[in-house]
Amino acid sequence: MTPRKISAAWLRGIVEVLQSSELDSRALFAEAGLNFAELDNSDARFEPEKVSLVWELAAARSGNPAIGLALSGVTSPASFDAVAYVMMSCSNLLAGLESLIRYIGIVSDAADIGLHKETNGYGVTIELVGGGRPIPRQRVEFVVLTILNLCRWITGTDLRPLAVDFVDPAPVDERPYVDAFKCPMNFDAPVHRLYFSNADISRQLPASNPVMAELLGRHAGEHLNRLGNTSIAHKVRELVIRRLQEGDPLRRKIAKVLCMSERTLQRRLHEEGTSFHDLVDDARREMAKQYLSRPRLPIVQTAYLLGFADQSTFSRACKRWFAVSPSEYRCRSGKDTR
Repeated sequence: MTPRKISAAWLRGIVEVLQSSELDSRALFAEAGLNFAELDNSDARFEPEKVSLVWELAAARSGNPAIGLALSGVTSPASFDAVAYVMMSCSNLLAGLESLIRYIGIVSDAADIGLHKETNGYGVTIELVGGGRPIPRQRVEFVVLTILNLCRWITGTDLRPLAVDFVDPAPVDERPYVDAFKCPMNFDAPVHRLYFSNADISRQLPASNPVMAELLGRHAGEHLNRLGNTSIAHKVRELVIRRLQEGDPLRRKIAKVLCMSERTLQRRLHEEGTSFHDLVDDARREMAKQYLSRPRLPIVQTAYLLGFADQSTFSRACKRWFAVSPSEYRCRSGKDTR
């Protein structure tokens, strides 16, 4: 499996935060094993575990556990590269977020973003890849706030979500969170999530331009292909992960997104030595490891997030993957991390 990486454009946004907190970004990057000079290379990509280490070092050196929220103003679109301009040309915020999900690999393929219809609006879920290192809350908080600030930029408003959820425990001081997100905060949540109202999600974008959206979308697609993750298996896997909560991902839907027939999709995957079924199973197994490492996430909720019809089906899958039940795997994982 191709290692997941993060773009230079995204890391330049992190540098802005470090500099605003009067930290030596070059020194922190060097200590984390990141080549600062490579930030000028638009095609450079960086390991997520090293990015996590930068945030750990930044929190320790600054003495500010909420340093991921240090830049709470409306973000520059530069962190999102070409994706920001596709989004701003869309008809409304919903279409913009769908474009973000479609082209997020330009910015980072170490982040999985989902968009889900909920009772009073839409939830944007964010799941980061650690690359073998625990993900510090500062890295997560920076990602969630930067996505919100991008939404504020493309709508031209001081957009305020209905709520923001974080998996991490509540901080000692919640004021930086309230100041940054300007909405109710929930901690110890099952997933990291921005929750937007129906009114906001359908908000017309001031720079909406269907012709430009199509042109920029084509450019973004070409950019994504140039990054090297061009295998059909990789694309299918990313699409499956973002749709797991919808239940069994249907091959027909994935094929439609990829603009090919089911038969062609099946043939292309066979040529790459895999199958749609295997990719779905692998994606579920990988995400199960992450979800079961969270003791506060109920197992029945984990089954739902992985798209299983019920908990018993998830339990059978877990025994096939790990030779133990979900609860036994969680217990074993907890012992391993101590």
